[in-house]
Amino acid sequence: MMRTLLLAAGLLWIAAAPAAAQTATEAQAVAATATGMSDDQLKKLPAKKLFGGQKGPATSMKARAIGSYAKGCMAGGKALEVDGPAWQVMRLSRNRNWGHPELVALVERLAVEAKEKDGWNGLLVGDLAQPRGGPMLSGHASHQIGLDADVWLTPMPDRTLSRKEREEIQGKLVVKDRKRIDPAVWTESHARLIRRAASYPEVARIFVHPPIKAELCKWAKGDTDKAWLAKVRPYFGHNWHFHIRINCPADSPNCKNQPEARPEDGTGCGNELAYWLGDKPWPQPPKPDATPQKPAKPAPPLTLSALPAECRAVVTAQ
Repeated sequence: MMRTLLLAAGLLWIAAAPAAAQTATEAQAVAATATGMSDDQLKKLPAKKLFGGQKGPATSMKARAIGSYAKGCMAGGKALEVDGPAWQVMRLSRNRNWGHPELVALVERLAVEAKEKDGWNGLLVGDLAQPRGGPMLSGHASHQIGLDADVWLTPMPDRTLSRKEREEIQGKLVVKDRKRIDPAVWTESHARLIRRAASYPEVARIFVHPPIKAELCKWAKGDTDKAWLAKVRPYFGHNWHFHIRINCPADSPNCKNQPEARPEDGTGCGNELAYWLGDKPWPQPPKPDATPQKPAKPAPPLTLSALPAECRAVVTAQ
């Protein structure tokens, strides 16, 4: 009887809430009733509410990345400790410091080795994944299977940041615009940090803003081994942090890798980089005499039925 009442209350909340009210509190109410919902009820709900409201991992399940980076979930997630010997986690209110154990181990290793060997003072770590992965209430389209991590390009300070500071401090831009690095901010330690991350064999991609890639290409000209550069890919928005993505772990048979990064010149410093430094991939301002375009209707949010079947067990696990 109590479970039925909770389920009814949760569904009533969903029906009454405005479409824009994607709050963590609402999501937690939905997640709390998920175990009592039928398959039909679960399939109709936005997956971001079901996964965004989970406060902890599916501890009864073995660690697995399930699905693809932008359409999946994670079982047996592990938390990156909020404070480590060479890192601090930012934006604690988001509860996104969870990942597959292999990702967590890699972030810890990168933090320690970059501090010991690359002149980097320690990592400020942004989002990994939610406790059970899945679509997020806000922000990323990827980061769903516990194999993605954002690392700030701002060095860790020599003190422990307060929770308030971790919510309010902004990452520092290392570029002037989409074509130029900012030499007053960018240092060789930035380059060494990214090279180290890209050199780990389990890393599949590193996403950076185009001028960062261009600077790395110039900096690495004297390197005898430039294979790591192939993994460093230009992409929108990575002007104050870089994004690490690792390959599917051996314990995750239902995880889907991206194709291996194989730029035509072996490094991505040629035509691929020229494309991103040009105008084509970037939105262009409308011409003064152009007819105003009607805004495109936003795509509906992913429902649980759009995710791999295993994600139903993950989100309802006790």
